[in-house]
Amino acid sequence: MLVVAADTSGKDGSIALARGNPDGSCELIEVVPLAGGTFSAQLVPQIAALLAKHSFHKEDIEAFAVASGPGSFTGLRVGLAAVKALAEVLSKPVAAVSRLEALASASKSQGNVIAALDAGRGEVYAGQYEVRQRARLISERLLTMEEFLAEAPGRVVITSDNSLADSSRAAGLHVEQVESPPSDAIARLGWHKILAKDTVRPEDLEANYLRRSDAEIFSKGH
Repeated sequence: MLVVAADTSGKDGSIALARGNPDGSCELIEVVPLAGGTFSAQLVPQIAALLAKHSFHKEDIEAFAVASGPGSFTGLRVGLAAVKALAEVLSKPVAAVSRLEALASASKSQGNVIAALDAGRGEVYAGQYEVRQRARLISERLLTMEEFLAEAPGRVVITSDNSLADSSRAAGLHVEQVESPPSDAIARLGWHKILAKDTVRPEDLEANYLRRSDAEIFSKGH
């Protein structure tokens, strides 16, 4: 089964083409980077070019996987809108994958972990997961740095952010620093969700922002 995965949640992004197998394995075909700031212009043409390069047609796509956040409001909107449109036209399912889930899944640690990303403004995107063979969600929240440092002791902090790793180590926390999961990791996690029928219809696909946008925060009445 051919799976297209996209991640436009950060400064830079990528798309991946992968082949999902019934035994749960997911074979990467190719990952293509996307330069930040031009996701809207690149995403669909790059998917088309990637399919053509490997002699596939859009009708060969069986499912989509997409990083649903948390992350850049603009980047997430662009990526999810493109995947939503393609999935709707092709009538294919979509697996939404949290970046925090991808971080937890990249960990070598087992048990109760906190996957964390720097959210700016002295805040942290924090996902509590139970990691065994898979990462099972317990909760995802936006915390102040003080709240995060108060909740993290006793758990392994999984992060790809240098500054957050340094702050956590300085507070005496056990830190496992990993690379930021690329879109092929989104493809693998998405494939597991697809096999488990943990998918959403294109019209129900939504971003996992965790934080309100500036427009919401500063609008009248907020």
